[in-house]
Amino acid sequence: MASMAAATVGVLLPFPFYYALWTRPQRWVDLCGRGADPCRRMAQVSHAIKALQLLALASVASFSWPPPLYCPVLLAVGQYLNFKVYQLLGESGTYYGVRFGKKIPWVTEFPFGYIKDPQYVGSMLSLVALLCWVPFQYVLLWCLGYVFMMWLEQNEDPATRAKPLS
Repeated sequence: MASMAAATVGVLLPFPFYYALWTRPQRWVDLCGRGADPCRRMAQVSHAIKALQLLALASVASFSWPPPLYCPVLLAVGQYLNFKVYQLLGESGTYYGVRFGKKIPWVTEFPFGYIKDPQYVGSMLSLVALLCWVPFQYVLLWCLGYVFMMWLEQNEDPATRAKPLS
């Protein structure tokens, strides 16, 4: 039972962080301080949180080999989308650079313009690929976190963007 609760908390761990940074970007920029890149700091914290999320999933997973064919296919497509988004946007575009007051060029190259929220779609495809090992409720919970962030980020108000520290 404790393992299930820890896994649930672990899966949900990043979403309050993302929510806080999206809704209060100036606080994050101020916290990072002069000379620090808030996008780089967000990436560092996000990678640590992602490791904890994956450990949470591993704690409730039951691994078997070989997985069904859909698993590696969905994982490959999902990770391709994530890689492509990062390649096109870079660290600053991926990690809320616009919210932190950076000028990020608008991208229309695939997958943008073809798939709405391609990074979240890629992440959710990758999670669905893990259903062969991870119980449904944890994958669903993580995906619902991404759906919440997609909803939150759909109406970005430029007036609430942070002012970069000089």
